[in-house]
Amino acid sequence: MDIEERVVTFECQGDSLYGVLHLPENPGARAVLVVVGGPQYRAGSHRQFTLLARSLAMNGIAAMRFDYRGMGDSEGAERAFGDVEDDIKAAIDALMVAVPGVREVVLWGLCDGASAAMMYAPLDARVSGVVLLNPWIRTPDSIARTTLRHYYRDRLVDRAFWARVLRGSFNYQRSLASMFQLVRTAFGPGTAPRTTLALPDRMHAGLHAFSGRVLVIISGADLTGREFCDLAEATPKWRQLLQSSRVTQYRIDRADHTFSRRVWRDQVAHWTGTWLGSW
Repeated sequence: MDIEERVVTFECQGDSLYGVLHLPENPGARAVLVVVGGPQYRAGSHRQFTLLARSLAMNGIAAMRFDYRGMGDSEGAERAFGDVEDDIKAAIDALMVAVPGVREVVLWGLCDGASAAMMYAPLDARVSGVVLLNPWIRTPDSIARTTLRHYYRDRLVDRAFWARVLRGSFNYQRSLASMFQLVRTAFGPGTAPRTTLALPDRMHAGLHAFSGRVLVIISGADLTGREFCDLAEATPKWRQLLQSSRVTQYRIDRADHTFSRRVWRDQVAHWTGTWLGSW
């Protein structure tokens, strides 16, 4: 299938934003908007966003990836992922103008791009679905618990770690100090301000209020992905939400945070395309 790729320029509160539209010959009524994580721009690590958009377009799904304000080629001041609602809205507006037949949009995001998509989705009736890869849900205590649970446990069965121990090149003092600090952060009373709970709560509120379809893809070798899974397993409201029939979940056990290998990127693109065609 032939596809067209063209630059899309649009305005957001007086700043010029830039995106790239991937357009199939006969696009359907559902399109995908890639919401980047920061600091990041529209190509993505290892060109993942570019390759994903092309794969979708080859399968008849229009896709656009863009730089929100302060990132890539777009104008304006740099902003955090929790403050990009206007940017996402402007991008959806531009996508629907560029492809008049589009009636609904799916937001696709990695890391804090997934977090931004989760919080934005219930605010816009045009959003019918979200694809969330390794959502960023970090608080000081949650990353401390995740590191203790996964990183240190994994090291105990790591041959390279024990080889360093036997060679005498392992720094016991520094490692123990780091571990004890993590224990204090994870389990010590009053170690984290109450405001650190705002991010997980905002994300849950957004996904709970959103009535559309949800696809979650987790990298098994990524602490960010594991942190999200640990939270979901330990928190009843998250567990109930993710067990809903409208949520589909996948996991690639050996994948890193950015799905850096081709086989992992291709698997993500395949799951995304299949999921989009299933409803």
